[in-house]
Amino acid sequence: MSDFFPADTSRKSLLASQKLVAQRVIVKDDFRELKLIGGVDQAFMDETIISAIVVMDYVSLEVKERVHSIQPVNYPYIPTFLSFREGPAIVSAFKKLNIVPDILMVDGAGINHPRNSGIATHIGVALDVPTIGITKKILCGKAEVPSTPGDATTLVHKGNRIGWLLKSEKRSRPIVVAPGHRVSIESSLSIVKNCLRGHKLPEPLRLAHNYVNELKNSIT
Repeated sequence: MSDFFPADTSRKSLLASQKLVAQRVIVKDDFRELKLIGGVDQAFMDETIISAIVVMDYVSLEVKERVHSIQPVNYPYIPTFLSFREGPAIVSAFKKLNIVPDILMVDGAGINHPRNSGIATHIGVALDVPTIGITKKILCGKAEVPSTPGDATTLVHKGNRIGWLLKSEKRSRPIVVAPGHRVSIESSLSIVKNCLRGHKLPEPLRLAHNYVNELKNSIT
């Protein structure tokens, strides 16, 4: 695990870690029958990070388990290096799960990252779990903007498909969907679509977002 979250936080060390992630990422379906889906989101409070995970039944979307981790923030916010700021708290929360999801949705980029190592990919490789990344803004690449709910357009970067721009809800801007690890580009989209229930975010991420804010409010 130290190779993916090194104690040495020099730029050279972190770039080497991201290179290792990019070398090990698998962008094809490599997961068991999808029965449980998870979502993870983070919130910050002063110099503390809260990471919350919600695990749900993939068909009914019934919540099966909720866990969280609270840790000190040990790395500043630097674009394209989000994994090193939020990743350790996610790993800590994930290790508390009694029910491990077959796929974990992460609030952050996947392979749609300048170095193919967004936080969803980084977490997926570090924990060796299938992941999907979901963001509200394009980090890299270009795509036509879909206008009809349910429509998706291909996100392309340097001639490669790296994800989707998905119009998930009529009144909201499209979200970005991308494989993290051990999930194909096609499956990342179909799985996210299956978890939409009339909101901008798919239910695992929406409920993780609500849960982490509940925790934050209970502490303040």
